[in-house]
Amino acid sequence: MAQLIDDLLRLARISRLPLAVQEVDLSALAEAVAGELRAHEPERPARWEIEPGVHARGDEQLLRVVLENLLGNAWKFTRRQPEPRIAFGSESGGPESVYFVRDDGAGFDMAYADKLFGPFQRLHSEREFAGTGIGLATVARVVHIHGGQVWAESEPGRGAIFRFTLGGDGGGGRPAAARARDTP
Repeated sequence: MAQLIDDLLRLARISRLPLAVQEVDLSALAEAVAGELRAHEPERPARWEIEPGVHARGDEQLLRVVLENLLGNAWKFTRRQPEPRIAFGSESGGPESVYFVRDDGAGFDMAYADKLFGPFQRLHSEREFAGTGIGLATVARVVHIHGGQVWAESEPGRGAIFRFTLGGDGGGGRPAAARARDTP
């Protein structure tokens, strides 16, 4: 219950914080978050693929929250893999950069993708994977505050990829119908 309350307070605070926009080294943030996850479970194997030199303009503190949630979910949902792979990087998406976190974990059925970014929406039971159902809602809020979009693709048992932009054309070249699902 304490974790749920903390997560709800964090979600509520995000909308009220003024943005401190600056150049942010997302690769360094991803490395730091990965290091923290490994430190909590040093015996757990995982292959991390973090693209060097990925930068963005945004609020460093809030972008760290995005990476904590996305990389934390990748870490959580690869728990049952004997040799999990988790990646962070960027790809061209038209006039703006598209950032991604990819894993080879549990995945999810795309029929339920519209529920991903709403608070308390879970696609896996608490018994399968712990969590409060607030993390992806927090990611969506931070990304939208930055003027960007977030979306995911997955298949059960084959992992997931979460992509996000931080402004520009409002969707990284994705069709308007796909972007419409992103609004929490």
